[in-house]
Amino acid sequence: MLSRSHIDSVVRAALDEDAPWGDLTSETLIPAEATATAELRAREDGVFSGGEVFAAAFALTDPRIVVTLHVADGDRFAAGDVLATVSGPARGMLTAERVGLNFAQRMSGIATLTAAYVAAVAHTPARIADTRKTTPGLRQFERHAVRSGGGHNHRFSLSDAVMAKDNHLAVLVARHGSVTAALEAALEDLPHTTHVEVEVDRLDQLGDVLAVTAAPGRPRGVGTIMLDNFTLDDLRTGVARIGGRAIVDASGGVTLDTVAAIAETGVDVISVGALTHSARALDLGLDIRLDA
Repeated sequence: MLSRSHIDSVVRAALDEDAPWGDLTSETLIPAEATATAELRAREDGVFSGGEVFAAAFALTDPRIVVTLHVADGDRFAAGDVLATVSGPARGMLTAERVGLNFAQRMSGIATLTAAYVAAVAHTPARIADTRKTTPGLRQFERHAVRSGGGHNHRFSLSDAVMAKDNHLAVLVARHGSVTAALEAALEDLPHTTHVEVEVDRLDQLGDVLAVTAAPGRPRGVGTIMLDNFTLDDLRTGVARIGGRAIVDASGGVTLDTVAAIAETGVDVISVGALTHSARALDLGLDIRLDA
């Protein structure tokens, strides 16, 4: 999910935003020759994510700074654990501190929340997936964090797959007369490698979509059906009607309190926007001490 070039690009932009003309405080108060050592310490339990991103903040500020990670992305930790050690020129460490912490706290918060959702459905085959409700410009970081927490990624962007939602279907029906005819026309135009997902928000819409799933004599078709904001009873009915002819994706209003019951209806995937749009930053601190 994370490439070196993308990490460097995003982190460099964050550093430029935070210190566009240098770090006035550190350059005024901290001697140029001073060196320091710091520990990235957890102040609460959690799941770690963003190690490479954290390290990049320091390396791009001053390549003489050395970051040693003591945990890997996806590792659990307890309050008080030392997650990384940082050493090198003090000015650079202080300049990079906030940017490095912001990314590590944000990504670890997402990983920790995701892990809670994954644990809640562990007794079922359902997988927890993210959505496109991510912070603009940080999608790769946030989706990497979801994976660190044991979750899965939905389509990365609008370019990756066809996902017909209610507004798409309204336009298509006006043009083609029915959802089935509209989807059949779309499938004719698509490459055979393109996955198609269709969202429905009522049980009575299922028949038109199921008519365009793959079947004997029809090797291509709708591969995933999203049941949006369904009640638990309707989810169970929808799963039964689909009967394995497509992947069943449940979405809408999913919380930690409701996710287990949703999973127990038999759906294959549960899409949870809260993983990225509602995760709080985890409490991590960087304790710096000047070298003698």
